[in-house]
Amino acid sequence: MAGKLTIGGASGFWGETAQSVPQLLGHEGLDVLVFDYLAEITMSILARAKAKDETAGYARDFVTDAMAPNLHDIAKRNIKVLSNAGGLNPQACARALQIEITRLGLDLKVATVEGDDLMPRRDRYTDKREMFSNRAFPDADKITSMNAYFGAGPIIAALDAGADIVITGRCVDSALTLAAAAHHFGWGMDDFDRLAAGSLAGHLLECGPQATGGNFTDWQEAGDLAAIGYPVIEIEDDGVITLTKPAGTGGCVTPASVAEQMLYEIGDPRAYVLPDVTCDFSEVKLEQEDATRVRITGAKGQSPTGQLKVSLTHMNGYRAGHVFFFNGRDARRKAESYANMGLARARAKMTQLGVPEFSDVCVETFGGTAGPDGYEEITLKTAVRHEDARAVGLFLKETMGAALATPPGMHMFTGGGRPRPSPVVELFSFLVPAEDVQLSVTLEGASVSFEAPTSLSSKAPTTPATEPEIATTTAPLTAVPLERLAWARSGDKGDKANIGVIARDPEFLPWIWQALTPERVADVFGNLIQGPVERFYLPGTHSMNLLLHAALGGGGVASLRNDPQAKSFAQVLLNTSVPIPSDRLTHDMKGAPDAL
Repeated sequence: MAGKLTIGGASGFWGETAQSVPQLLGHEGLDVLVFDYLAEITMSILARAKAKDETAGYARDFVTDAMAPNLHDIAKRNIKVLSNAGGLNPQACARALQIEITRLGLDLKVATVEGDDLMPRRDRYTDKREMFSNRAFPDADKITSMNAYFGAGPIIAALDAGADIVITGRCVDSALTLAAAAHHFGWGMDDFDRLAAGSLAGHLLECGPQATGGNFTDWQEAGDLAAIGYPVIEIEDDGVITLTKPAGTGGCVTPASVAEQMLYEIGDPRAYVLPDVTCDFSEVKLEQEDATRVRITGAKGQSPTGQLKVSLTHMNGYRAGHVFFFNGRDARRKAESYANMGLARARAKMTQLGVPEFSDVCVETFGGTAGPDGYEEITLKTAVRHEDARAVGLFLKETMGAALATPPGMHMFTGGGRPRPSPVVELFSFLVPAEDVQLSVTLEGASVSFEAPTSLSSKAPTTPATEPEIATTTAPLTAVPLERLAWARSGDKGDKANIGVIARDPEFLPWIWQALTPERVADVFGNLIQGPVERFYLPGTHSMNLLLHAALGGGGVASLRNDPQAKSFAQVLLNTSVPIPSDRLTHDMKGAPDAL
């Protein structure tokens, strides 16, 4: 089909504000709304909810907050809606939505996609090892959810059958957008370059306003963040993408804001593996068309692997922690002394009771450097993890019980009571053959058939790696903070962290590459990183992606870290010094903050 398809990204996580929907509905020419709600931990939360109530297990606010108030406008304008809000119960989500559609007297056809839930067949996979850590398969009675990430195929089938709204389980986030484009243009599932472009479009939309100034290094450029514009993708039949936002909204759309999102939470950009295509984003180019439009070209694709990733979540003990504040002279030493005192008391009682040691302990202090008089203001976070909830409770009781024996200056926000042990939900990922996952599509009670694509490869193909030119000069070098030379954003995938670094000027990239060696990056983060550091070059956007293995203490709620999702890692790296020729600092710094 000729022309362009206009898609709005209305949600990036479960809990996203519903103000996005009326804003996007006001965008002229909107064809499709996509809503992404799911993350690994979200699935375990939904699993617990469904276990208590068979009508639960989906993102209820998709129905009540996002759809119900806007269904009239959606129906009037013939806008398609695609969402993974179904979680672990797409049928219940569809039924709840159908009640609202009927109440309003509307004629909207709702389809569901199911079959990603592998819990009924979990005994078939007990020989699987965790694909990143090689851990053994967890005990079956501790598994809370087990879902395969599927692709665009069944969603396309639902649209082809006439669905107005498609509700899925655990599809790949970007598959919603890819399905909309493939259905609209009639793309073949072997047209890998177009599939890669559609997947990139979905990746740019899947985190909502993070593509339009949210979480952006130069956040001041985004203006009124309270009124930030949600992202809109215009995609053409040849795979050319334009990213924009609704008129009159806050935020910003620049090559830098788009590049940060493109690199967000990916690994090797030459082999971004998805169920429908293996993407290569290394040669993607970003061009500012006008103040609020960026043109995106150059995504390439190769065949998929024929395997689907399965994310299993399981219970693995309990954890809890306290947050306290200390001030005065030597506040950091006071805080650490208090934390050690609480731990010592708890361990002494555990020894008396014959209880084994904590499986993990984390003591972190945050705050400014002491002034000449030694005065500091420090935040203390102390936390533990143990197989037995009672041992965690003992730590909480003994730490709080030491409050009158503390060094001076300890204070806290009160009123919520003492924290309680909470279950640790740990992620376990592995691969299964795509044919193991039997997906089903239902439209208004009738089954819709679809043909799963045949894989052409047994492993992820990879474009040969390249590196930027070697940086050389005879001029004197000056060390400046990385933020003066680059934008950066960080994120997580399980226990791995990624940091995307985009040079403000292409001339800076060789110097950045030379400075940010894997060894240097590992040194910057010290003992936070327990695994290797990889780096990848993207010549199209004069950028690099850093992948830090075993960097998050287990990641998610399995971690005791203050930042278990690497959200702050880019800020740490941006403060790292990079030597660069002094004469390069005399010309326009391409928007680098003046304070630097």
